[in-house]
Amino acid sequence: MQLMALAMTIERMRLAILASGNGTDLQAIINAVKAGLLDVDIRLVISNNPEAFALERARMEGITAIVHSSSFYEDKEDFRSQFLSLLSDYEINFMVLAGYLKKLPENIIDHFPRRIINIHPALLPGYGGKGYYGINVHRAVIESKDKETGVTIHFVDNKYDHGEIIYQEKLPVRDDDTPETLAAKVLEIEHKALPKVIDMIARGKIR
Repeated sequence: MQLMALAMTIERMRLAILASGNGTDLQAIINAVKAGLLDVDIRLVISNNPEAFALERARMEGITAIVHSSSFYEDKEDFRSQFLSLLSDYEINFMVLAGYLKKLPENIIDHFPRRIINIHPALLPGYGGKGYYGINVHRAVIESKDKETGVTIHFVDNKYDHGEIIYQEKLPVRDDDTPETLAAKVLEIEHKALPKVIDMIARGKIR
């Protein structure tokens, strides 16, 4: 387990959580808030995928859930400006990418320096970049015969899976692991690590 970041203190987090799929990492954050383990305000859930179950998870908890996709816009500049306006309307001051499979527009990243984090199901810098998501990551780890894998949480910059690493946690890869069994074990770590790291950033404890 490693922590690698400078201390950062911000006002109370007003979170936008971005997710493209099932939203189990989102649910882990919601559960931590409900349990009193995390003092943040989840104001908005955004997905590029209208079928993402993450949207339903948010709505069941009374959290505003919005589909915002570049595919809805002929002019990509309109997509980028509307994205920023949406975040402004909800007074978002921190963003969490929790299984979000699209690259954020540069204007969003520039507007939220060191205020966007992503969780990745591998030990960066290995197995990162375009195409390395979901089961693809775990299949690549097994095909490479690596002896360990894990999760990485990092600040987001303008490259895929590239920003400053905040936190990593490792687990061994067993000889009998499949991509599916490895995915399940990594996901279990994700559900504990992501709320913990958000809490540490919110309280200025990450150094």
